Amino acid sequence: MDDIFKQQIYEVTRLIPKGRVSSYGAIAKAVGYPNHSRHVGKAMGGCPEDVPAHRVISSSGTLSVPEFQPKLEAEGITVENFRIKNFKKLFWDPLEEI
Repeated sequence: MDDIFKQQIYEVTRLIPKGRVSSYGAIAKAVGYPNHSRHVGKAMGGCPEDVPAHRVISSSGTLSVPEFQPKLEAEGITVENFRIKNFKKLFWDPLEEI
């Protein structure tokens, strides 16, 4: 995975507003690699502190990293059984929002 790909992922992720979430797949699609959601997940594992990785979740609305729950709840997002409540309403699609 090259640095340009990672930087593109981080830039898109920084655009996700507080109180909203996106998915690994949506981020991958936004940077031109629609079938690379797992690569997005790997890149998020070592992302800089200013990248809100907690706002990127699985396309089913489930938290991939349970430790992100307190950060999401601090932004007003309700999480029940590691799932985002009202996921479709809170979903931020970079292809539509940017």
